[in-house]
Amino acid sequence: MAAMTSAEKNEERRKRVFLGVLPSDFLRITATSQQQQEAADQQAAIALQQQMVGIPYTHNSAGRLSITVGSAKLAKNYGVTRMDPYVRLRVGHCVYETRTDPNGGKNPRWNQEIQCLLPQGVNVIYLEIFDECSFKMDELIAWAHIPIPAAVMNGETREDWYPLSGKQGDEMEGSINLVLSYSTAPQPYVYPQVTPVMVPANVYGVRHFAYPPVSIYTPPPPVAPEPPAPQISEQELKQIEDMFPNMDKEVIKSVFEANRGNKDGTVNSLLQMSE
Repeated sequence: MAAMTSAEKNEERRKRVFLGVLPSDFLRITATSQQQQEAADQQAAIALQQQMVGIPYTHNSAGRLSITVGSAKLAKNYGVTRMDPYVRLRVGHCVYETRTDPNGGKNPRWNQEIQCLLPQGVNVIYLEIFDECSFKMDELIAWAHIPIPAAVMNGETREDWYPLSGKQGDEMEGSINLVLSYSTAPQPYVYPQVTPVMVPANVYGVRHFAYPPVSIYTPPPPVAPEPPAPQISEQELKQIEDMFPNMDKEVIKSVFEANRGNKDGTVNSLLQMSE
């Protein structure tokens, strides 16, 4: 290598004065904690799916709840263009999403029915409305906690408008129209042998890590015993944390638990996330 001239050395010193010493990870793309959590959710979904294949999901269900998401009247259109809203519902530990209403703005319409099993002891629906975005994370617009009316649990069908909370304040973000009905004779649902996939919006009415829609019902089989709780080794968890010092410890722990304490499976999942 040719020796640096005096002028080149002076130029190098000038750059260091103005720029300082560049960090070792300069121009290296690192995953944010949110991206790490999304990857952890994907790994957890895969691990859960592998455990739940062939196990009926009715042993803790009281009945079947039907939720028809009609339309919404929102207080404000956030952003420069008209919003593309969709609704996310959580009933117990299950999450459901409607299709997106392109350019729905302040008055989106979905008219979509969602059938879900209602676990015993669950009497509240958690609802969120998001604006689907192309180049950033979807933005949360409004939310509501909706108690299931007693009349619905007694077999009646109820249609009503429910207030929404958001940036404007509690119950000041507009309202949403829902139709609720309930049946006490759920059919057992058996999880199919599928893998969570990333699907584009408006194909299956879902986005992110989701299962393709299926309708597989079988006669009631014998209830399989629940798998034993995983034995989590704190020593192995600490070893894995030392192997991935730049990754959030909560993300590592959630992947470790999703793999039911399997060290090799956890390391493989974290390596995939790092890539």
